[in-house]
Order: sequence, then structure tokens, then C-alpha cells
Amino acid sequence: MVKTVSKNILQILIILIFNNFLAQEAPEKLTKNTVNDTIPKQDTVVLKKEPLESVLQTKADYNRRDFQKKMIYLNKNAQVKYQDVQIDADYISIDETKSLMYARGKQDSLGRYIEPAVITQAGKKYETDEFQYNTKTKKAIAFNARTEENEGVIVAEKTKKYNDSVFAMRRADYTTDDYFIKKKDTTADYFLRASNIKLVKTKNKSSIISGPIQMYIEQVPTPLIMPFAILPFSDKRSAGILIPSFGERQDVGFFLNGLGYYQPIGEHFDLKILADIYTKGSWNLRPEMNYVKKYRYSGNFSADIGTAVRGIKGLDDYGKTSTYRIAWRHTQDTKSNPFLNFSASVDIVSTKFYNNTLNNNYILNQNVLNTQQNSTVTVTKRFLRLPATITATASYSQNFATGLSDLRLPQMNVAINQFYLFGSKTGTRTGLLENITVNTGINLTNFVQTDEGELFKAAMWDKLQTGLKNNIALGTNTTIAKYFTFSLGANIDNALTTKTVRKYYDPIANKAITATDKGVAGYSTFSTTASIQTTLYGQANFKKGSAIEAIRHMMTPSIGFTYSPDFGGSGFGYYKNYYDANGALTPYSIFEGGIVGTPSSGMVGALGFNIGNNIEMKVKSKKDSTGVKKIKIFESLNLSGNYNFAAKDHPFSILTINGQSSFFDNKLSVNTSLSLDPYKIIYLPGQDTGIRTEELGGFSVQGFNVQLSYPLSSEIFGEKTDYSKKYQSKGEVRNENYYFDDDNYAHFDQAWTLNVNANYAYTKSYASRTPTRLASVGLDGSIKLTPFWNINASTHYDMVTKQLAYTRIGFARDQRSFTINFNWVPFGQYKVYDFFIGIKANILSDALKYKDRSFTQPNAPF
Repeated sequence: MVKTVSKNILQILIILIFNNFLAQEAPEKLTKNTVNDTIPKQDTVVLKKEPLESVLQTKADYNRRDFQKKMIYLNKNAQVKYQDVQIDADYISIDETKSLMYARGKQDSLGRYIEPAVITQAGKKYETDEFQYNTKTKKAIAFNARTEENEGVIVAEKTKKYNDSVFAMRRADYTTDDYFIKKKDTTADYFLRASNIKLVKTKNKSSIISGPIQMYIEQVPTPLIMPFAILPFSDKRSAGILIPSFGERQDVGFFLNGLGYYQPIGEHFDLKILADIYTKGSWNLRPEMNYVKKYRYSGNFSADIGTAVRGIKGLDDYGKTSTYRIAWRHTQDTKSNPFLNFSASVDIVSTKFYNNTLNNNYILNQNVLNTQQNSTVTVTKRFLRLPATITATASYSQNFATGLSDLRLPQMNVAINQFYLFGSKTGTRTGLLENITVNTGINLTNFVQTDEGELFKAAMWDKLQTGLKNNIALGTNTTIAKYFTFSLGANIDNALTTKTVRKYYDPIANKAITATDKGVAGYSTFSTTASIQTTLYGQANFKKGSAIEAIRHMMTPSIGFTYSPDFGGSGFGYYKNYYDANGALTPYSIFEGGIVGTPSSGMVGALGFNIGNNIEMKVKSKKDSTGVKKIKIFESLNLSGNYNFAAKDHPFSILTINGQSSFFDNKLSVNTSLSLDPYKIIYLPGQDTGIRTEELGGFSVQGFNVQLSYPLSSEIFGEKTDYSKKYQSKGEVRNENYYFDDDNYAHFDQAWTLNVNANYAYTKSYASRTPTRLASVGLDGSIKLTPFWNINASTHYDMVTKQLAYTRIGFARDQRSFTINFNWVPFGQYKVYDFFIGIKANILSDALKYKDRSFTQPNAPF
């Protein structure tokens, strides 16, 4: 691990080390100065070449020239300009004999540097305590030189330039701490230190060769050390090692999670290969490829392939399980082709993948609680002139509880855009005929339910069903007597399938047998509806000065009649009978369990009703500019049911009540539902199953559900404290304001959030005396202990079993230039803690790969 981490760290240091420090183009040499006159050629005088190849410009508050030693001394605000180099320093000396320039920064009385010398070359500035430059050899030496590159700064004890291609540095520190770069702090919160570094630059690329490199945090050395590194250096995407998180899981031991390598491939692809390693023998390999084509599409392939090892080999608790996961995401830019769209969301896992997951991210984001996994590939075709949309879909759904999977391959839907059956004579549609609309479409489906072992084998193809359905919906409406809306509708279903069922009693096996008959069969059904609806308003006003000014009630009653014939009759042939083991004649549908569904049996002549309610209240409010505030008591409160005149027994249906409301400025959301059976249910002694009688008046609760959600925060409770008025003393730490009380305790705006979710469900039927109850409370929130420390957590408590369900606690520390994250799951099947350090600087997230790089990030180059 040390070698891997060290190698990765070195890549950072070298990327921004003196990339252009003192780099310069070799100037064209001046031609020799010759003097020609009338003197014969053999007497021509040739002047000596000057030591300097360009004009040397100097200035200072105090300057002195020693002609005998050929020295120039510049003091106080000294400046020298030579070719593309400008030196500003407190002291500069020029040795014309040796072609040397020496500069140093300003010193105090003890000889400590308080202001650096600044070297500017090609518009780039470098700061150093001392600097020496040879104008002939172009070689330079800098001491304690500081330079900024991209998002980082490098400080080297000694930097030596051999030529325009080779630079050597000794004891160099590199950091991306923004406070240190902007000189808000004299010490970086972290830096990377290398003893020796060589930068080799060529025309097309550069490379860095480094000796040992180590990471320091708050000037404390860490064990993140790499013995050496050789790194290519360019502005393009670069390969690099991905730094893992580390921690411990109770079931599989200590781990490194997400250790890997990043490799860009061409212009449109990149590849990540990650590994999860556990001390008890478990391992997991996670390759991932991202791709993108600008303005066209983007997506990625990923996989998880591993082996989970639990227990000790040779003992009863030992287990070894292989797992896999294959995922593909593809998204097409809608602008690339508005008439043809292709998308994919494929996620296929082994049946026990989440029970044996080795990727801790699935635990922290609660994916391990998944009970179902869905995959879909969709192609949608639209037309410019045709009023139709064709959608082809392949889907795969896995149910981890049953171990069965539903496969639809392919499924095609042709939807015709809604159109009016008749045209308008006046341009404005009026009456029932002109308002008749038609909605229709065709759906073709191939469906099979199978287990993982039968997938794409002969047994699966043998169970495959093919079905074709067509639906035609007609509807129209008109206004009657200004206040009533009258609607008519008809619905026609046509279906074809390739398989039907046949049931019979086998006296030898003494059981009912269900056989499958292959062959095309179909059915047609229809139903009609008629309804009338209106809206009623009522308002109760109170006395002036009352806290409640008015209550407003809006009621939307509707009544409708639905008719459909009995498609279970023998004339249609959709239903048949067989004698069971008791000799009773039992009806069944030949389409039972099929892909196209079962036609309804029994005549329906039902009168249904629905009453919708909305109740609001006006109250006084000093916070509102109008002085009045509206409060919703019930956003919706609906009561519905029906009476079937054609039913032989139990003509009244279950009564359903649904309500939705919000309180406290729409913060608290409440959703409720209630189901009542109007008939009395009796239970005989010793029997658990009840009998639903024909006697009305029972109104027993068959189902009740209430869901509450309330997001709390520090802003909801009280006004924001003005610390500037409350406390006299003020201080600043890392650009954050603190206020101090008389006891010198710091105070700041301590923000927090807390989302509360509660759910209660009650279910009972006449089939059982004992009802089923579910009750849970979930909490999800965060709080800032300090401006740089944040705690977040989530948990769920089951009030029926009185146990804590999934619980996660997270800590995050903002360390200026990097973040520290710690996540802990203390309860449940997976007990795990995970620790991760992430560098904020984009240059380090790409070079050292502390953050997983992909094209989907905003920093992507294309």
C-alpha cells in the first residue's frame, strides 16, 4: 500500500513544479560587429564580442559601478531587465567578467528574509530569497524559490536550471492550499515533499523523475510515502492511481475500497479499474468505462465481479460466494435527433449480490436494502407528419425475495395521437358530437417469468408468451345549465395471445391439473360510462378582529354510471368449468395467468360517486404584507364508492377515503387513506376466517395508512441571531467570522437540518382475525459543530419490532484544501466504517485521482 500511495502522491508534486521557471527560448545571437571603410581588406579591424548578447537595463535607488573589477551594485528597489527576464530585488550585483547576475530579497536586522526577490520571465512571476543567473550558459540557481502553477504552489530549497530542457530541484514542497497560495496563511495545511526532482522538457512532452516523496498534514509527516516516480507531464488527461478509502467491516475484515487505476483512451473514452480488498480473503474487481460524444450521447459500462469469503475455512460458518453485477447507462442528447431516441438503463446482478456485497458504497447509500432490480433498453421513434409514436422496449426485472425474474423481450407500443372524431363547423367545438375524442394504440409483448438458472435456455423459451392488445377509448363532454359538466365514455379492449390454459381434475394424483394449450386465442370486451360533475363553494365569515377571519370550503361532487356485460357467460367462451376434488363445479378463465390479462366476469351496472373537498382558512398574520395568511386544512379530501345494481350479492363496494394536507407553511406533509367495509363480518368460534354477511352497518376498517414528512431546520425556529450586536469581540479564522462572549467562547451561525418521516399502516380482511401493522419513524439530518466540522446521520426505527433498522453516521472535516470523510454503519447486517481523504484541487483530482475522474464531471475537457 505504501508504494502505491507514494507513487500516486509523486504525480502531484511534479505536475506543477517549476514548469516554466526560468525556461526561455534561446535568443538569436547577434552577428559580429564589423567596421568597413576605405582601408584595404587586410587592414580590417574586428571588434571583440561583448559579454552580453542583449541590452542590459538597470535602475535602483542606489547604484555603484566598480570599473576595475567590472562589477555593478544595485541597492534598494533594484531592477534589471535582460532579454525576457526581469529581476526586482532589494539587492542585485552584476559580474561582467563572469557574466553572472546575483539578486536577493530584503532582510531584517537578523538576516531573515522579509521580502522576496521577484523574477519575471515571459509574463510569469517567481519569488525567491536568492537568485543567480549566468547570461552566457543560461544556467540559474534559485534558493527558497516559490512559484505558482495552475491551482498549486511549489517552494524548493534549491532549484538549478541546467538548460532549457533540464531542471533539478532539491527539498521541494508542493501544496494546493488556497490560503497559502494567496498568502492568507504562512503555513500550508498540507504539502507533498520530495528530496530530489528532475524535470525534463522536450518539444512535444515533458516528464518528471523524482526521488522519495512524502505527504505532510499540518506539518506532521504521514506514512503516505513513495520511493520514486517517473511521470509524463502534459495538459491532456493523464493516467494515475486511484486512492482508496479504508476501514473495517465486521463480516469480511479490514479493507481497502476503491484502489485502482485511471487511464484515458483516446478523445472519447476513459477507463477505471477499481479493486476492493479484504483481509479475510474477499475481493472484488470493478472495471468501468465512460464514453461521450459531444452533442450526441454519453454513457458508461461498469461491472462488479468478486468473491465474498466469510468465516474460517474448515469450520461450519465458512462460506464462499461468487457475485457479479453488470451495468450500462446510455443517454442520448435530445438535440441530436428529435425523431429517434435511444436510451438504456441496464443493471443486472446475481440473486444474492446485495446480501454479499463487497462494494461498501452499496451499504452507505442503502442499495443493500433493494428488493428488486430493473433494467430497461428503449428506442422511441417519432414522425414529422404521422400522428404516431413507436416505442420498442426490452426490460428485465429481478425479484430478490422470490428469486424469479420477469423478462419482456421485446415489447413494442404504437400510440396514435389523440384526435377528434368529427370536425368543428364553426371553429369552436360545442356539443357532444364535436367533442368526441379518440385514443388508441397497439401493444405487442413477449413475456416470460423465469429463475436465474433458466435464463435464455430452452426451458425459458418454452414458457415464453406472446400477446397483442389494442385499446380504443372514446370520450366526450359538454356543459349543462352552465354549472354542470356531462361526460360520456366508451372503452374497447381487444387481445390476442399464443397460449391459454386448460384445467381438469386428475383422480390418480387427486389434484387439479393446469395444462397449457398452444394456439392463437383472443377476446374482446367493452364498457361504457356516463357521469356528471359540478363544483360548489361555501364560506363562513367571522367577526372582525377574530384570529380566524374566514373558512372556505370547495366541494366537487360527481356521480357516474358504468355498464359492462357479463363476459363470463358461456356464449363468449372466455370462461370454462371443471370439477374439483370435492366434485364442485369450478369456473376458470382460459386466459388466467396470461400476458393479456383476464376479461371481467359478471355484469356490471354500477352507480358510482366521488366527493372531492378542499378546505382553507384565513387567519391574521403580522408577517404577511396583506395582514392575512391562508392555511390549507385539507388540500384534498375525497370519498368514493359505488353500488352495483347487477350484482347478486354485496352490491355495495368498499368505501375509500383519501386525504392530503400540509401545515406549518407547507413544511409538514400528511397523506392518509382509509378503507371501510359497509357489511358486517362475523367470526365463528375457533375459526380465524370470517364470513362477510349481507347485513349493512359494519363499516369495519379494512385498511388505514398515514404518512408524515417534516423537514426541520435552524431557519424555521426563531429569527437569525445578530451576533454583531450581541457580542462585542470579533475574530476571524480562515476567513470565517467568530464572535466571542465575555468568557472568550466563540459563537457562529450553527446551521442544522432534520428530516422526520413517519409511516403507519393497518391492514385487515375478513380472511384473518389478526390485522397487520407496520409503523416506523425515520430521521435524516446534519449539524455543523463548527464552520468546518459537519455531522450527518440517518436512521429508521421500527415501532412494531422495537428495533433500529438501517443507521448511518457520517463525519466530514473541511481542511481548506482537502476534505476528510468518515462514515459508520453501527447496526444491521453490515457493520462498517469507512475513511477517505479527498483533495479539492482539480489538478490533484486528475493527477493523483483522489476523486474518481469521469466525463460526466464539469471539469471534463470535452
